[in-house]
Amino acid sequence: MKVAVLDINGKDTGRKAELSNEVFAIEPNKHAVYLDVKQYLANQRQGTHKAKERAEIAGSTRKIKKQKGTGTARAGSIKSGVFKGGGRMFGPRPRNYGFKLNKSLKRLARKSALSMKANDKSIVVMEDFNFDTPNTKGFVNVLKALEVDKKKSLIVLGGSNNNVYLSSRNFKGSDVITSSELSTYKIMKANKVIVIESALEGIESNLSK
Repeated sequence: MKVAVLDINGKDTGRKAELSNEVFAIEPNKHAVYLDVKQYLANQRQGTHKAKERAEIAGSTRKIKKQKGTGTARAGSIKSGVFKGGGRMFGPRPRNYGFKLNKSLKRLARKSALSMKANDKSIVVMEDFNFDTPNTKGFVNVLKALEVDKKKSLIVLGGSNNNVYLSSRNFKGSDVITSSELSTYKIMKANKVIVIESALEGIESNLSK
Protein backbone atom coordinates (compact mmCIF):
# COMPACT_ATOMS: atom_id res chain seq x y z
CA MET A 1 0.00 0.00 0.00
CA LYS A 2 1.45 3.37 -1.02
CA VAL A 3 0.47 6.74 0.45
CA ALA A 4 1.64 10.26 -0.31
CA VAL A 5 4.20 11.84 2.01
CA LEU A 6 3.20 15.34 3.15
CA ASP A 7 5.48 18.14 4.30
CA ILE A 8 5.11 20.41 7.35
CA ASN A 9 2.76 22.66 5.34
CA GLY A 10 0.45 19.79 4.44
CA LYS A 11 1.63 19.78 0.80
CA ASP A 12 2.41 16.65 -1.19
CA THR A 13 6.17 16.17 -1.45
CA GLY A 14 5.79 14.02 -4.55
CA ARG A 15 7.18 11.00 -2.73
CA LYS A 16 5.29 7.86 -1.75
CA ALA A 17 5.67 5.82 1.43
CA GLU A 18 5.19 2.07 1.33
CA LEU A 19 2.91 0.77 4.11
CA SER A 20 3.40 -2.92 4.84
CA ASN A 21 0.35 -5.04 4.04
CA GLU A 22 1.22 -7.23 7.03
CA VAL A 23 0.64 -4.26 9.37
CA PHE A 24 -1.71 -1.84 7.61
CA ALA A 25 -3.86 -4.11 5.44
CA ILE A 26 -4.82 -7.20 7.44
CA GLU A 27 -8.34 -8.44 8.14
CA PRO A 28 -9.09 -6.66 11.45
CA ASN A 29 -9.78 -8.79 14.50
CA LYS A 30 -12.28 -6.66 16.43
CA HIS A 31 -12.27 -8.92 19.47
CA ALA A 32 -8.51 -8.56 19.83
CA VAL A 33 -8.93 -4.77 19.62
CA TYR A 34 -11.63 -4.94 22.31
CA LEU A 35 -9.45 -7.01 24.65
CA ASP A 36 -6.40 -4.77 24.25
CA VAL A 37 -8.41 -1.58 24.85
CA LYS A 38 -10.10 -3.22 27.84
CA GLN A 39 -6.70 -4.15 29.31
CA TYR A 40 -5.36 -0.61 28.77
CA LEU A 41 -8.33 0.96 30.57
CA ALA A 42 -8.21 -1.64 33.35
CA ASN A 43 -4.55 -0.84 33.97
CA GLN A 44 -5.44 2.85 34.44
CA ARG A 45 -7.68 2.05 37.41
CA GLN A 46 -6.01 2.67 40.77
CA GLY A 47 -8.06 0.10 42.64
CA THR A 48 -7.54 1.94 45.96
CA HIS A 49 -11.27 2.13 46.81
CA LYS A 50 -12.13 0.98 50.34
CA ALA A 51 -15.18 1.08 52.61
CA LYS A 52 -15.14 0.30 56.32
CA GLU A 53 -16.59 -3.04 57.17
CA ARG A 54 -18.24 -4.18 60.38
CA ALA A 55 -14.97 -5.09 62.11
CA GLU A 56 -13.48 -1.65 61.38
CA ILE A 57 -16.31 0.49 62.79
CA ALA A 58 -15.79 2.14 66.19
CA GLY A 59 -18.71 1.34 68.48
CA SER A 60 -20.00 -0.65 71.41
CA THR A 61 -19.86 -4.43 71.32
CA ARG A 62 -22.78 -4.70 73.74
CA LYS A 63 -25.77 -6.71 72.56
CA ILE A 64 -28.24 -3.94 71.82
CA LYS A 65 -31.43 -5.78 72.82
CA LYS A 66 -32.53 -9.10 74.17
CA GLN A 67 -32.61 -12.04 71.81
CA LYS A 68 -36.31 -12.88 72.09
CA GLY A 69 -39.58 -11.20 72.88
CA THR A 70 -39.13 -7.87 71.10
CA GLY A 71 -41.21 -8.78 68.06
CA THR A 72 -38.39 -7.71 65.76
CA ALA A 73 -35.39 -9.41 64.23
CA ARG A 74 -32.60 -10.45 66.56
CA ALA A 75 -29.58 -8.13 66.59
CA GLY A 76 -26.25 -8.44 68.33
CA SER A 77 -24.19 -5.36 67.39
CA ILE A 78 -24.81 -1.70 66.64
CA LYS A 79 -21.97 -1.99 64.09
CA SER A 80 -24.01 -4.26 61.85
CA GLY A 81 -24.52 -3.05 58.30
CA VAL A 82 -28.31 -3.03 58.72
CA PHE A 83 -28.09 -0.06 61.10
CA LYS A 84 -27.29 3.55 60.26
CA GLY A 85 -23.60 4.20 60.91
CA GLY A 86 -22.79 0.51 60.71
CA GLY A 87 -20.21 -1.14 58.49
CA ARG A 88 -20.67 -1.51 54.76
CA MET A 89 -21.74 -5.01 53.76
CA PHE A 90 -19.78 -6.42 50.80
CA GLY A 91 -18.12 -3.04 50.29
CA PRO A 92 -15.27 -2.35 47.85
CA ARG A 93 -11.80 -3.57 48.79
CA PRO A 94 -8.43 -2.60 47.26
CA ARG A 95 -7.72 -4.73 44.22
CA ASN A 96 -5.74 -4.84 41.00
CA TYR A 97 -7.99 -4.66 37.93
CA GLY A 98 -5.21 -5.55 35.49
CA PHE A 99 -5.14 -8.79 33.53
CA LYS A 100 -2.67 -10.39 31.15
CA LEU A 101 -2.78 -10.73 27.39
CA ASN A 102 -0.19 -12.59 25.36
CA LYS A 103 2.14 -10.62 23.10
CA SER A 104 0.86 -12.11 19.85
CA LEU A 105 -2.71 -11.00 20.63
CA LYS A 106 -1.56 -7.46 21.49
CA ARG A 107 0.39 -7.27 18.21
CA LEU A 108 -2.68 -8.50 16.33
CA ALA A 109 -4.79 -5.85 18.07
CA ARG A 110 -2.43 -3.02 17.10
CA LYS A 111 -2.20 -4.24 13.49
CA SER A 112 -6.00 -4.54 13.38
CA ALA A 113 -6.40 -0.99 14.68
CA LEU A 114 -3.91 0.40 12.14
CA SER A 115 -5.60 -1.55 9.33
CA MET A 116 -8.99 -0.15 10.33
CA LYS A 117 -7.58 3.39 10.25
CA ALA A 118 -5.86 2.76 6.91
CA ASN A 119 -9.11 1.39 5.48
CA ASP A 120 -10.89 4.57 6.60
CA LYS A 121 -8.11 6.68 5.03
CA SER A 122 -7.34 8.05 8.48
CA ILE A 123 -3.58 7.52 8.33
CA VAL A 124 -1.37 10.37 7.16
CA VAL A 125 2.36 9.98 6.48
CA MET A 126 4.42 13.10 7.07
CA GLU A 127 8.09 13.86 6.54
CA ASP A 128 10.25 14.40 9.63
CA PHE A 129 10.10 17.83 11.24
CA ASN A 130 11.48 19.55 14.34
CA PHE A 131 11.37 22.83 16.25
CA ASP A 132 14.43 24.72 17.47
CA THR A 133 12.65 25.33 20.77
CA PRO A 134 9.26 24.22 22.17
CA ASN A 135 6.71 26.06 20.05
CA THR A 136 3.01 25.47 20.71
CA LYS A 137 1.92 27.95 18.02
CA GLY A 138 4.14 26.25 15.45
CA PHE A 139 2.74 22.86 16.45
CA VAL A 140 -0.85 24.09 16.05
CA ASN A 141 0.06 25.50 12.62
CA VAL A 142 1.28 22.05 11.58
CA LEU A 143 -2.05 20.53 12.67
CA LYS A 144 -3.96 23.25 10.80
CA ALA A 145 -1.96 22.54 7.65
CA LEU A 146 -2.95 18.87 7.97
CA GLU A 147 -6.56 19.89 8.76
CA VAL A 148 -6.61 18.00 12.04
CA ASP A 149 -6.53 20.93 14.49
CA LYS A 150 -10.22 20.39 15.31
CA LYS A 151 -9.97 16.60 15.51
CA LYS A 152 -8.34 14.17 17.88
CA SER A 153 -4.99 13.25 16.40
CA LEU A 154 -2.13 10.92 17.22
CA ILE A 155 1.38 11.79 16.04
CA VAL A 156 3.82 8.88 15.96
CA LEU A 157 7.48 9.90 16.01
CA GLY A 158 10.41 7.75 14.97
CA GLY A 159 12.25 8.52 18.21
CA SER A 160 12.23 10.81 21.21
CA ASN A 161 11.87 14.49 20.23
CA ASN A 162 11.62 16.71 23.28
CA ASN A 163 10.81 19.95 21.43
CA VAL A 164 7.89 18.44 19.50
CA TYR A 165 6.59 16.71 22.63
CA LEU A 166 6.77 19.89 24.74
CA SER A 167 5.11 21.87 21.94
CA SER A 168 2.12 19.51 22.03
CA ARG A 169 1.50 19.48 25.77
CA ASN A 170 -0.76 22.54 25.85
CA PHE A 171 -2.86 21.26 22.96
CA LYS A 172 -5.30 18.72 24.36
CA GLY A 173 -6.59 17.45 21.03
CA SER A 174 -3.32 15.84 20.01
CA ASP A 175 -1.16 13.10 21.49
CA VAL A 176 2.54 12.68 20.61
CA ILE A 177 4.22 9.31 21.11
CA THR A 178 7.12 7.29 19.70
CA SER A 179 6.66 4.16 17.59
CA SER A 180 7.63 1.98 20.58
CA GLU A 181 4.82 3.52 22.67
CA LEU A 182 2.08 2.76 20.13
CA SER A 183 -1.03 1.28 21.73
CA THR A 184 -4.37 0.06 20.40
CA TYR A 185 -6.26 2.43 22.69
CA LYS A 186 -4.47 5.53 21.39
CA ILE A 187 -4.87 4.45 17.77
CA MET A 188 -8.62 3.89 18.16
CA LYS A 189 -9.10 7.10 20.17
CA ALA A 190 -7.65 9.28 17.41
CA ASN A 191 -9.61 10.51 14.40
CA LYS A 192 -6.36 10.81 12.44
CA VAL A 193 -3.08 8.95 12.92
CA ILE A 194 -0.14 11.00 11.67
CA VAL A 195 2.88 8.77 11.16
CA ILE A 196 6.23 10.52 10.78
CA GLU A 197 8.20 8.94 7.94
CA SER A 198 11.04 7.78 10.19
CA ALA A 199 8.54 5.96 12.45
CA LEU A 200 7.35 3.55 9.74
CA GLU A 201 10.34 1.25 10.03
CA GLY A 202 9.97 1.04 13.83
CA ILE A 203 6.24 0.32 13.65
CA GLU A 204 6.64 -2.39 11.02
CA SER A 205 9.60 -4.06 12.77
CA ASN A 206 7.78 -4.07 16.13
CA LEU A 207 4.55 -5.50 14.71
CA SER A 208 5.95 -7.92 12.14
CA LYS A 209 7.61 -10.19 14.73
